[in-house]
Amino acid sequence: MAALTAVSWCWFLTLAIGLSLLKCLLITTYHSTDFEVHRNWLAITHSLPVSQWYYEATSEWTLDYPPLFAWFEYGLSHIAKYFDKEMLVIQHLNHASPATVLFQRLSVILTDIVFIYAVRECCRCVNGRKESKELLKEPAFILAVLLLWNFGLLIIDHIHFQYNGFLFGFLLLSVARLLQNRHLEGALAFAVLLNLKHIYLYVAPAYGIYLLRSYCFTKSAPDGSVKWSSFSFTRLVALGTIVCSVFAVSFGPFIAMGQLPQVLSRLFPFKRGLCHAYWAPNFWALYNAVDKALSILGLKLKLLDADGASKASMTGGLVQEFRHTVLPSVSPLTTFICTLVSIIPAVLCLWRKPQGPRGFLRCLIICALGSFMFGWHVHEKAILIAILPLSLMAVDNRRDAGIFIILTTTGHLSLFPLIFTAPEQPIKILLMLLFTIYSLASLQRLFRKEGSLLSWLEAVYLTGLVPLEVFCEVVYPLTSWQQTLPFLPLLLTSVYCALGVTYSFFKLYLSMLTEPEGMQKRKDQ
Repeated sequence: MAALTAVSWCWFLTLAIGLSLLKCLLITTYHSTDFEVHRNWLAITHSLPVSQWYYEATSEWTLDYPPLFAWFEYGLSHIAKYFDKEMLVIQHLNHASPATVLFQRLSVILTDIVFIYAVRECCRCVNGRKESKELLKEPAFILAVLLLWNFGLLIIDHIHFQYNGFLFGFLLLSVARLLQNRHLEGALAFAVLLNLKHIYLYVAPAYGIYLLRSYCFTKSAPDGSVKWSSFSFTRLVALGTIVCSVFAVSFGPFIAMGQLPQVLSRLFPFKRGLCHAYWAPNFWALYNAVDKALSILGLKLKLLDADGASKASMTGGLVQEFRHTVLPSVSPLTTFICTLVSIIPAVLCLWRKPQGPRGFLRCLIICALGSFMFGWHVHEKAILIAILPLSLMAVDNRRDAGIFIILTTTGHLSLFPLIFTAPEQPIKILLMLLFTIYSLASLQRLFRKEGSLLSWLEAVYLTGLVPLEVFCEVVYPLTSWQQTLPFLPLLLTSVYCALGVTYSFFKLYLSMLTEPEGMQKRKDQ
C-alpha cells in the first residue's frame, strides 16, 4: 500500500505529545487492584532468584504472565528502587506511597513509546486521498487519532492501570510489518508479544496461517488456490528459527530448571469461573442472562426449588466454581470448542483466499472477537484486541467504518463499570463522548460520498446506550434496588453491550466470507 508522504509528520509528534500530557494529568486518579498486581511483580522479580518467581505466593496476585514480561518487571524494578525501595518488599502488600504511584504511572507513560512508534508505522501503511488537501480529512491523521487517543486504552492503562499500550505496540507493529510485506519482522514482533502476554494466543491462528500461506508459499495457482510446488522450505526454516528462538530465550531457563509445568499452571488457571465477576459483553453474558430469566420464571411458576436456585452462581471469582440454574453449566473444554468453531471458517477462508494483508487483518480481528465471544473467563478489557486493529480497516472502507463505530461504542461503554469512583465519573464520560463523536464525525466525513455509516436500526441501538447509562449512573443509585438487586446495572450494561458486540462479530464475519476476492486485491494494490 502506498505510504502517506504528502503531509509532514510533525502533526503526529504533536498528537503524541498532547496525549502524553493528558496521561500525566491522570497520575493521581483512581487505580485498581492491577496496580498492586504489578507492584507485587516488581517486588518478586527484584527480591527473589529466578527459580522462585513462579512459586512465590505471599500475595494472591501471583506472577501469571510469560517470562519476558517477568524480565520486563525485573528491569523496571532496578529503576523503581530509586523512587521507593519499600515497594520492592514482597511483604508490603498494597503499598502505594506517592513515590510508588508516580513511578508506576510514569513507567506506563514512558513505555508507551513502543505503542506510539507502532501507530506511526501503521499510519504509513494508509493510502492518502488525492482529492483531499486538508490534514484533518487524511485517513492517516484520522487513524492516528483513533489509535493514539483510543478511549478504552486510555482509561484501562492510565486510570485503571495496566501496560496494554506497551503490549499493543508490539501487536500493531507486527501488523504494520505484515502490511509492508516484511514478514520475518512481523513474526518476530508477534513472537515477542506472545512471550510478554499469552492472551494474544487468541489471534495466533491468523498469524500462523497467513505467514505460512503468503510467505512460505511464494506463488498461488491461477484460481487463487495453493500452489504446492512453490513451497519454500528455506523460508519455513527462517520463520521457525525466529519464532523458536524467542520462545527459547523466554522459556529456556525455566525448562532447564524443570519448572515448565509450574509456569504453565500459572499462565492457564482454569479453576477460575466461566465469567469474570463482571460479565464481559459476550455470548456467555447472554447465556447467563437467559439462564437467570428462566430461573426467575421457573420460581414464579413453581417449577424450580427456591433453595437450589439461590445457590446457583454464574460469576465465579478468582478460584470459585459455579453452576447454572436451568441451562447446562459450561466447562473450559466447551468454551475451547466453541472458540475453535467460531474462528475455523475465517482461518480456512484466509488459507483458501489470502486476499493480501487486508484479508489477514480481517481474520485477526475475527479471531480476537471469536475468542472474546466464547472464551473462558474473558475479561472485558480483551475487547481492545479487536477494536485497535479494526481502526486500520475503519479508515479503508465505509462498511468496516460502520462496524467500527458499533463495536467501539458498545465495547468502550462496557468498560465503564471498571471505573466506578465518583471523581473519575465526569472524566470517563467526557473522554468517551469526545472519542465517540470524533470517530463518527471523522469517518462519516471520510466516506461522505458513499452514504451513511449506520442504518437507522443501528443508530437507534447506539442511541439506547444513553438512557442505559443515565439509568445506571443516575436513576439506579436513587432507588431501593441497590439492596434488592445490587448487580442490576452490571447485568444491564453487559447484556445490552453484548448485543452490539455480537452483531459486530457476525457482520464482520459475513463481510469476510462474502466479499469478492477482486475487491480485496484492488484495496491492497
